[in-house]
Amino acid sequence: MHLADDVLIRESVRQPEQFAPLFDRHAVAIHRYLARRIGAPADDLLAETFLIAFRRRASYQPLGLEVRPWLFGIATNVLHRHVRQEERHYRALARAAGEQTPAHDDDRADDRVDAAALRADLATALARLKPGDRDALLLLAYAQLSYAEIAATLDIPVGTVRSRINRARKVTRAVLGPSAASGLSEVE
Repeated sequence: MHLADDVLIRESVRQPEQFAPLFDRHAVAIHRYLARRIGAPADDLLAETFLIAFRRRASYQPLGLEVRPWLFGIATNVLHRHVRQEERHYRALARAAGEQTPAHDDDRADDRVDAAALRADLATALARLKPGDRDALLLLAYAQLSYAEIAATLDIPVGTVRSRINRARKVTRAVLGPSAASGLSEVE
């Protein structure tokens, strides 16, 4: 029998083992989001996210949404504690991508150079974003959450999500240029 997430959370207060299916259902998506944001420490941050969720399960309020935005909210808050490391990660990516040179002189060399430059520019743009703007943009891009889910995740109004994503897109376009940033113009 497949119980809904909010039912599992309520049941897990009395029977802690009922929390395990929530991990099974959502850990991959949360880990993917964390890994794309911060890299190698994602395993530790995932564990910390679910430990916090487990400890706070009795105070969970559904708010008309699934458990997923609540978990992404916890993961994002865990990331905030590691934001300096994340910013260093993006700066290192920018430096590393800028330093890479093609190993072979073939038809794909130009494509590799272009991709490395784009990676460096994107990492630079992400490092320049305010943390709240970066959170909103990466929840949209990496976690593929809707604006309403991002609002619930960050505990902010949907209008603020729109503003943050708009600011993040402007900064990203300024760094990447109009042709490379064309995929950023989608509006929800």
